[in-house]
Amino acid sequence: MSEQTKTDTVKKWYVVRAISGQEKKVKQYIEMEINRLGLSNFVSQILIPTEKIYQIRNGKKVSKERPFYGGYILVEAALVGEVAHVIKQITGVIGFLGETKGGAPVPMRLAEVNRILGTVDDLAETDAQISIPFIVGETVKVINGPFNGFTGTIERVIEDKKKLEVMVKIFGRKTPLELGYLEVEKEN
Repeated sequence: MSEQTKTDTVKKWYVVRAISGQEKKVKQYIEMEINRLGLSNFVSQILIPTEKIYQIRNGKKVSKERPFYGGYILVEAALVGEVAHVIKQITGVIGFLGETKGGAPVPMRLAEVNRILGTVDDLAETDAQISIPFIVGETVKVINGPFNGFTGTIERVIEDKKKLEVMVKIFGRKTPLELGYLEVEKEN
């Protein structure tokens, strides 16, 4: 490969559709195939935008990463020659996102890329978004702390602190408690 073709290859971001739930595996397959064929000059980055979520499992707070856009992988590449064909042939890849089904891959606009990459950075920096929508008047059960097992009604949602003010009956008297989102669960 001449030195001129290396500098002329302008890389753009493309969206690759993959089988949902297999994004990590597909990313590894793409990386292995690109390296095996010596095409790393044409493909510089492969990203799966993820978000960190917290769940309660057996009374313990467990963090887990999940794809922000299920079934989509971002690839920064110069789709010259066989590069697009190679990526399309990889196990688990459905194809590129384009204007028409099976048509030419359409690069993402820079604003979209920056927004998505910015979102990824924000999600990595914030100590995980806990998106547990609680509603005033809803009945919840305390699953952590000294009031474990008690049931109460949400009086107030304090979103910025990720806390709830819950009215719990203790010894026949209603008592307000301030509890974190992860200290309660919704009553069924």
